[in-house]
Amino acid sequence: MALPLLQYAPTTQNSRVDPLRVGSDEDPKAVSMDKAMDREDQNFVIEAAYRQIFFHAFKVDRDRSLESQLRDGQITVRDFIRSLCLSDTFNRSFYNLNSNYMVARHLVEKLLGRKTHGKSEEIAWSAVLMTRGVKGMVDDILDSQEYLDNFGYDTVPYHRNRVVGSRDLGETPFNITSPRYESYYRGILGFPQVVYTGPVKAFPERSRQRRGGFPEDYLSIVRSLPAMRASSASASADMDYLAKVPYRSLGR
Repeated sequence: MALPLLQYAPTTQNSRVDPLRVGSDEDPKAVSMDKAMDREDQNFVIEAAYRQIFFHAFKVDRDRSLESQLRDGQITVRDFIRSLCLSDTFNRSFYNLNSNYMVARHLVEKLLGRKTHGKSEEIAWSAVLMTRGVKGMVDDILDSQEYLDNFGYDTVPYHRNRVVGSRDLGETPFNITSPRYESYYRGILGFPQVVYTGPVKAFPERSRQRRGGFPEDYLSIVRSLPAMRASSASASADMDYLAKVPYRSLGR
């Protein structure tokens, strides 16, 4: 039996407060399809939708049929977002690798553009996930008045009101606070991994030339000495290591 969404008390967040400040680079950038004038603008909207849901979309993750329908006006951005959340890529690479609490927190952050209102909201949405699955939760969020008031039908969801008045920098982006994999699966997959993609620097040829004075130049001569060959094995075999260990007398 499907459970209704449990009641939870909203907490004070930046997303609930109107910004009273001059615009800055930290302000959210709304990306809307109704303002796309040409194909390049449409591609920008589509890329923003992929980044919002998948963090990054590889070529195999893209759905050309959905993109074509969005460009032709057959579906809205809201429908495109719904399809991405219900896609095989989302289920395979995120839903199947995380707990219900993590999935609920991720969907609220990505679709409503704000943090969850404490653990109580995570529990409420987790109950929806448990009884109605991802489709039930995504439909409830996209049909909610909060989503329609902030993003409507043609705007890609974004992190709302990241700027904090008392800090120089805004809130940390959701893709950092809520990564795709939980710590358990990050350990299995060997994350974090550092991949260097810059140019490989090589030492110049002149640095390999011997200029004299290096100890490595005389290492072969030292190893050829007979005294060095005999002393290393005999000294280590005849040494009484236990006798050299200091012990504290009990009588003192």
